[in-house]
Amino acid sequence: MFRPGPDRIIADHYFALGDGQSGLHLWEDVNALTVADVPVKSLMRQVGAVKNLALGTVKELALPMSHGLVDEAPAMMTVRVESSDGDHELATYVAAAVGYPQTEVDLSRTLLTRLTEGAATMATTLAAMSEWGRAWEGGSPRGSERERLLRSWVG
Repeated sequence: MFRPGPDRIIADHYFALGDGQSGLHLWEDVNALTVADVPVKSLMRQVGAVKNLALGTVKELALPMSHGLVDEAPAMMTVRVESSDGDHELATYVAAAVGYPQTEVDLSRTLLTRLTEGAATMATTLAAMSEWGRAWEGGSPRGSERERLLRSWVG
């Protein structure tokens, strides 16, 4: 679940982007960073995604002038930032069409908690994440690699 992307975690601040929302929070002011409404990967979600893809393909073949499944927006989750200047909620899009494995959700939540445990812990964790980011250069790792990275960042 945790991927460099819409929400940017940077050495001295957290920059959050939501659907029509944004926020800049200095790490020293952040007391908690959590996510809610995270879709967990399940067989039913996978079946639903395949069904939607199949129906969209059939629709495009039958009605080539149609606009596909434009009425279906990606799933959303909620990012909560508790800081010294108040609590903030941002609705942000989910990157995984069928949800995230429960292990990845749990590790991501642990990582977000770790980032608010204190300056030394945060600095060490952010350094490891930045090192990976520079080496990877904007790519998105597969599930098993994401889980391995999350485990290494959580410690």
